[in-house]
Amino acid sequence: MFLTVASARLAWPDTLVAMVPEGLPLRREAVYLSGVFEAAGAVGLLVPALRRPAGLGLALLLVAVFPANVNMAVQGLRLDGYPVAPVYLWARLPLQIPLIWLVLWASRDDRATRDGAGTR
Repeated sequence: MFLTVASARLAWPDTLVAMVPEGLPLRREAVYLSGVFEAAGAVGLLVPALRRPAGLGLALLLVAVFPANVNMAVQGLRLDGYPVAPVYLWARLPLQIPLIWLVLWASRDDRATRDGAGTR
């Protein structure tokens, strides 16, 4: 999922720049940068040694892009490929919480469990 979204950010940044609140500087650059970090995080999740830092980075990225999602809902923005129903725009916001949890859960360091540490 993250790699797909990253590809969209990098391939069609103009569509997503509208989501970034107008008061923020370097909006286009922010879209590109978030796409690069999202792609790096997606790949990092597949590499055991990088899984935990990649998951933490993706969780931080989800927090960082949250204002753009709020802006989209408040402004009722209609972007290419996105449903325009206001209920959809608002319903996506609370879904960030389980998505952040899922990323952190999937990237947890469970070596202690595998190695038997902490067991009697």
